[in-house]
Amino acid sequence: MTTGGITAIVHADVLATMDDADREIHDAAILFADGVITAIGPTATLAPQIALADEVVDARGCVITPGLVNTHHHLYQSLTRAVGPCASSSLFGWLKVLYPIWARYTPQDIFNATQLGLAELALSGCTLTSDHLYLFPNGARLDDSIAAADGIGIRLHATRGAMSVGESAGGLPPDSLVEDEAAILNDAIRLIDTFHDPADGAMVRIAVAPCSPFSVSRELMRDAALLARDKGVMLHTHLAEDADDVRYSLEKFGCRPGQYAAELGWLGPDVWHAHCVQLDAAEIALFADTHTGVAHCPCSNCRLGSGIAPIRRMVEQGVPVGLGVDGSASNDSGHLLNEARQALLLQRVKHGAEAMTPRTALRLATRGGAAILGRRDVGQLGVGYRADLALWPVADIPSAGSWDKVAALVLAPPRAPRDVFCEGRAVVRDFTLTHTAHRHIFAAADASLARLMEG
Repeated sequence: MTTGGITAIVHADVLATMDDADREIHDAAILFADGVITAIGPTATLAPQIALADEVVDARGCVITPGLVNTHHHLYQSLTRAVGPCASSSLFGWLKVLYPIWARYTPQDIFNATQLGLAELALSGCTLTSDHLYLFPNGARLDDSIAAADGIGIRLHATRGAMSVGESAGGLPPDSLVEDEAAILNDAIRLIDTFHDPADGAMVRIAVAPCSPFSVSRELMRDAALLARDKGVMLHTHLAEDADDVRYSLEKFGCRPGQYAAELGWLGPDVWHAHCVQLDAAEIALFADTHTGVAHCPCSNCRLGSGIAPIRRMVEQGVPVGLGVDGSASNDSGHLLNEARQALLLQRVKHGAEAMTPRTALRLATRGGAAILGRRDVGQLGVGYRADLALWPVADIPSAGSWDKVAALVLAPPRAPRDVFCEGRAVVRDFTLTHTAHRHIFAAADASLARLMEG
């Protein structure tokens, strides 16, 4: 399908706009052309415009939502799921097991893993994802990840990660995986100049993303913030992920992670931090005051035993929050609707049954994520927004019997979306990828996995 003609999706059971009024339209239709939504409303009301459409898609039995937005991922990790020796490790021990495997990656492995992870996201309703690639062994570049995204068709915010403090200097990663800091900054400039698109409808954007306070220097954190603001791009890193992370900050820097971020210019609406499980009350207030974003990764936090992030308090105080699946080596899945469900369940376990509603969780997975990635053109459905949307078959067995079909997306989620559109182009139709054949993605990933496992 091209974006030149008019596409009309009609007779959806419900369309959840995620707009300011939280409108939910029954027996709904949505029309779009050239990647932009042109009409939205009841099917009967829009009948004259539907009659002029070049393609009409019947959405009976489906709920339509904005495309899901994933705010934190390490797509290269899609080839290291369920690695036995680190199955019961917390963050630092888990990393030490995996670093030697990742050090053997080639550029082709990065491409194959990224395409596998992006395919998984598209097939689960995601139309925009961030990717945090922070190691570049054997000639790998962020360019390899960006090339992989073109074969899937969803939007990619590729972040130029980095590690510069190895074991010999008191950091966590092996010295073989760290880079020279001047080279890191120069490559970030190259990537921004080559790939970053600030316009509405952008398919690729670049952000600057030193990996974490325990793998880069204070100077690199500061210089990265200065560079990002000079170039007009966003900043991303891990922060306060678990108790070990906080202890490291106190021992090495003499302050908590939030204060460390504040001292180095890592607060503001152009910054989003991953995890933030261990933020205290003062740090939450600081994030709220500065509109600093948080990528909440509930399944990964559970998998690594990092704790339950104080999301209810963050949302109540106005901290911008989105959801992230995190890397496939720590989740070990990439299904964003499952993250919404897990986010809801954890906040209820911690704070009671009224702590979070299904619609709040769904909003975090759509509009919330778009906002912390600096996207005002996606994340909700309305005239003038980009045509990024997912059709969820709630008339199928996993969701059958649901009285509230929007709440069912979180409480009784469908196994997958039937159709997914990004920029008005179909990236999934009838549960199948449209750009690259499943068998090619699987075969390439399997070849890389076999080589890595031989070592």
